[in-house]
Amino acid sequence: MTTKQGIALVEKDEEGVDKAFREDVLTGLAYPQKALPARWLYDDDGSHLFEDITQVEEYYPTRAETEILRERAKEFAAAIGTGTAVVEFGSGSSVKTPLLLSAIEPAAYVPLDIAGDFLRAAANDLAKKFPGMPVYPVEADFMKVVELPGEVSDMPKLGFFPGSTIGNMVPRTAIDLLRSMRETLGDGSTLLIGMDLVKDPAVLEAAYDDAAGVTAEFNLNLARRINRELRGTIPIDALRHEARWNDDYARVEMHLVATRDFTFNVADHQFSMAEGESIHTENSHKFTRHSAATLLRAGGWTPVERWLDGEERFSLIFAKAAEARIAP
Repeated sequence: MTTKQGIALVEKDEEGVDKAFREDVLTGLAYPQKALPARWLYDDDGSHLFEDITQVEEYYPTRAETEILRERAKEFAAAIGTGTAVVEFGSGSSVKTPLLLSAIEPAAYVPLDIAGDFLRAAANDLAKKFPGMPVYPVEADFMKVVELPGEVSDMPKLGFFPGSTIGNMVPRTAIDLLRSMRETLGDGSTLLIGMDLVKDPAVLEAAYDDAAGVTAEFNLNLARRINRELRGTIPIDALRHEARWNDDYARVEMHLVATRDFTFNVADHQFSMAEGESIHTENSHKFTRHSAATLLRAGGWTPVERWLDGEERFSLIFAKAAEARIAP
C-alpha cells in the first residue's frame, strides 16, 4: 500500500474556519432567494450521510451507475488504456471507484476532496483494496484548478467524476468546472463523467425525498454545519426539507423551508426568514443526450462514448480533452 498524507489546499483563518465557506454562506443568505452552493453539503458528516442516501430504495442513480461500471468494464479498459493516473473529483465511494480501478488497472489514483477526514479515510480504504497502487490524496476545492502531485505529472490522466455531481451546478458553473478540470488534467487527458437523465418527475422527486428521511438529514446537516463552524444560531427545528422538480430548468431542487418566522446570526451577521421562505441548497440537473454533449463541449471536452444502464435511467460518458481552437 502506497499513500501520501496529501496536499492541503483549503485556505482557513486563524480559527480554522474555511474562508470560502464563510464567504459563500454570508453572501448566499443575503440574497432575496437565499441560496448556498451545494458543495458545502459535503463536510465529513454530510459525506457519510450521502453514502447512506445511495443505499435508500428511492435513490436509483448509484445502482444504475454501478450497473454500468460492472457490465461495461472491458469497454472502459479498451477506451482508457493502461498506465493511466485516475484523478477522482470527490472522494471515491466504496463501490463505484473500485469497479473502475479494477477494470483499468491504473498506474496511480489521486482523489481530490474538500472534506479532509473523509478524503483520507476513503484513500486509505482504496489503498488497502489495491496494494501496490500509489494513492495520492489531495485536500482541495476541485471547483478550482488543482496542482496535482509531481509523482503523476508524466502519466496520462483520466478524470473520474461519477454520480452526476455535475448536475448540482447551474450551466455556467458546470462549464467553469469542466474547464478547470481540463486545465488540472492537462492536454491529452480524458474524462469519465456521470450524468443523470430526464425522466418522470415523480421518480425524480422521490429520489431526493426518501421515505426514511435520510436526504432530509443530509440537507439539514448544512444548517447544523453553519451553526457549528460559523457560530450560527439557526433553529434547526424551524426548518423542513423539500424537493421540487423545476421543469423550466430540468432539475430537482432541494430547499430548507422555514416552518415559522425567525431571526438568526451567522458569524456576527443577523438574518431572518419568514414562514414559507426557503434556503435553496442544491440543484440536480437532468440531461438528454444532446444537452449533456453540449455542456461537455462548452467545457472543453469532446464526447467519445456513452453508456446507459439497462433501464436507461443514467449515463456514463467518456470524453477527451478538446484541442484549442481559434476559429469554428
